[in-house]
Amino acid sequence: MTNFSIDKSKIKVLLLEGIHENASVVFRENGYSDIECLNGALSGEELEKKMVNTHIIGIRSRTELRKSLLFKTPKLFAIGCYSIGTNQVDIQDAKMLGIPVFNAPFSNTRSVAELVIAECVMLMRGIPEKNALAHNKIWMKSFNNSVEIRGKTLGIIGYGHIGTQVSILAESLGMNIIYYDIEKKLSLGNSKPVPTLTDLLKISDTITVHVPLTALTRNMISRDQIALMKNGACLINASRGDVVDYKAVAEALRSKHLAGVAADVFPEEPSSNDKPFENDLQDFNNVILTPHIAGSTLEALANIGTEVSEKLVRYSDTGSTIGAVNFVEIALQANSSKQRFLHIHKNVPGVLGEINHYFSSKGINISAEYLQTDSDIGYVILETESELDASVIKDLRNIPHTIRVRILY
Repeated sequence: MTNFSIDKSKIKVLLLEGIHENASVVFRENGYSDIECLNGALSGEELEKKMVNTHIIGIRSRTELRKSLLFKTPKLFAIGCYSIGTNQVDIQDAKMLGIPVFNAPFSNTRSVAELVIAECVMLMRGIPEKNALAHNKIWMKSFNNSVEIRGKTLGIIGYGHIGTQVSILAESLGMNIIYYDIEKKLSLGNSKPVPTLTDLLKISDTITVHVPLTALTRNMISRDQIALMKNGACLINASRGDVVDYKAVAEALRSKHLAGVAADVFPEEPSSNDKPFENDLQDFNNVILTPHIAGSTLEALANIGTEVSEKLVRYSDTGSTIGAVNFVEIALQANSSKQRFLHIHKNVPGVLGEINHYFSSKGINISAEYLQTDSDIGYVILETESELDASVIKDLRNIPHTIRVRILY
């Protein structure tokens, strides 16, 4: 593993999947010049070859950074997910390699919420089916199964950043809002929590899902849950593809138990626009299918490009881990009058003592020391008034349980 500090001009930044140009602008404005931007996702040997010399990588949702790959990237020291989710990265394994992972949990919240509200209106008015028939030269002017959303009940599963935004927009249109979340949340406006998912499923006219993919949420909406929903209810999924069992959804559409469905995410998604896409819901005219674009507005992509890059730059420049999803958080400003060291180690007794003993044995005064730990790792940043060369890296790495060492400046 390479841990020596290098000049910014030699830090390799790889940005994949058409990340907004704001991302590279942030890097360049902060002195980084070795930046490669690719429009598509990479995988397999192609991705592995690219990452051998990469120090910082930025991805969206289609590039997967799994444990087997991370162990083959000796120079990688930071990962940026230019998205809300981080399921495409084995974040625990990254942590144990001393690699913080940053994302953008807020930047595309509004974009997703707007699409959900639009789909709610479209589904409850029966627009997808009428649109499909009109394209096939069939005129179906009818008010059957076409209702206003005003006065109807919207059930939100997952009352986080997006769920609350959906709640605010839906209430402004006159909807009654209920939500279910495994954590206690502050209700916004007139929205009301329900004690169980079952309660939400039975009451709601339209249900929208906004949860991360975990062991608890995988297939959380399947045959049994759909059976609890009202006849003629609608379902919207803009969270993660594996949260909803689309085979069960297809059965409910076939039996007309569900009046309409909107899906933006899928268990298997093409790696690029030139690859075929197949899903069980493609046979139904009353379904809106979108290619994982709920958060893909120009405004959201621009905001995400800036937000994640700024976090990566702060970490690379100062060691600040604020905003990392898998790391203890330390917030520091640059201090050019000192020399700063970064040391990541397994959280076992005695490591910090060994670090301090090393500096004191060399007659080096530690002018500042910042430490945070969790159950797995310890992260310490030290500042000295001495001008030490890179040979100190080797000595610090020889301390037992060390994961990663860098001289920041």
